[in-house]
Amino acid sequence: MQIHVVQQNQNLFGIAQAYGTTVNDIVEANELPNPNRLVVGQALVIPIVGSFYWVQPGDTLFSIGHKFNIPYQQLASVNRIPTNQILSVGTRLYIPPRPKKRAEFNGYVEPRGTTVAPTLVEGAREAAPHLTYLAPFSFQAQRDGSLKEPLLNDFPAIAKANNVILMMVITNQENDQFSDELGRILLNDMTIQNRFLNNIVATAKRLGFRDIHFDFEFLRPADREAYNNFLRKAKARFSAQGWLLSTALAPKTSREQQGLWYEAHDYRAHGEIVDFVVIMTYEWGYSGGPAMAVSPIGPVRKVIEYALTEMPASKIMMGQNLYGYDWTLPFVQGTVARAVSPQQAIQIAANNNVPIQYDMRAQAPFFNYVDSTGKRHEVWFEDARSIQAKFNLVKELNLRGMSYWKLGLAFPQNWLLIAENFDVVKH
Repeated sequence: MQIHVVQQNQNLFGIAQAYGTTVNDIVEANELPNPNRLVVGQALVIPIVGSFYWVQPGDTLFSIGHKFNIPYQQLASVNRIPTNQILSVGTRLYIPPRPKKRAEFNGYVEPRGTTVAPTLVEGAREAAPHLTYLAPFSFQAQRDGSLKEPLLNDFPAIAKANNVILMMVITNQENDQFSDELGRILLNDMTIQNRFLNNIVATAKRLGFRDIHFDFEFLRPADREAYNNFLRKAKARFSAQGWLLSTALAPKTSREQQGLWYEAHDYRAHGEIVDFVVIMTYEWGYSGGPAMAVSPIGPVRKVIEYALTEMPASKIMMGQNLYGYDWTLPFVQGTVARAVSPQQAIQIAANNNVPIQYDMRAQAPFFNYVDSTGKRHEVWFEDARSIQAKFNLVKELNLRGMSYWKLGLAFPQNWLLIAENFDVVKH
């Protein structure tokens, strides 16, 4: 499979000819919102076996082989050239498919309101063949130890049909906000805590959940060890049922990182107690902040490399956003950016006839435009290049896999590239 970046004056017919495929195959693979109006800088996934590489100044067979993790002798053989041949700039080399790594993938899905939006059901159905876990968000813990259940709709049936484990996400949310007081009660009042665990077990049995996932955020720093002890107790209860236990963790870069989001999350203890963690490596660029990449590769790497000092790679799922944001400029504190899917971002660029740029440092695409009222905008989102950069990081660091927040935002290239890079673990 090839990632192609659209250049000035290119069209689908010419691109298809260059790669020996068809216009229809490219349109279908990318679910193109703009097949007759490609955007300069737009990344396309070309559905071919293997890929092509055009020789750059300074390239040798050895350096290209190293880049793609292929022995240079094999590269020469596949392309029917001598191993000592000096390569001319612009020469096209065929890169054969590379071995796939086994990895796990999770997708959160967040039904809101009184009904489940059809886009969420379709998003879950599209993603499920590529998932190990499906995580309806969320069961909200109550102060008496009971649970407020989310709308589940067709999600259990979709999971069962695709051999996907249902992940029971439990949060300390009240009125859509994480509550440190709710967390204090659950973690310190043993009568309520035992009732809480009993209700989790009964609910998971009734609904068929096989992974219990705590997303407890903004806990009091004083409750750090109480949370660890709670997880130890929960692990014993859930293991007796044959279930997994997982947690969501704030993106820390040191053990003693300051801030209410971070201090009660003990990476080392979670790494010892639970089966795996989801690290929320996104929201550097967020709806209430200034325009920037949502999950720039450098900060993401820094968080994961710290996590690897506290727990094994086999327990780490890297968080990944399936969305971007459209900010109005200049940024004003208190304003909120609009969330957009990758497909919506491309359509916005096409409608406004502006090129898509790519930030090599952040490994993320972005563009600027002026709307019909004269207001300036900046959009950062995800594309095939940015998600491939994250997949490369998962493979380089030998992580357990990746977890998506959240399904229902169209990004067809992502699922194609999972299939190209990984054998998805199904339990």
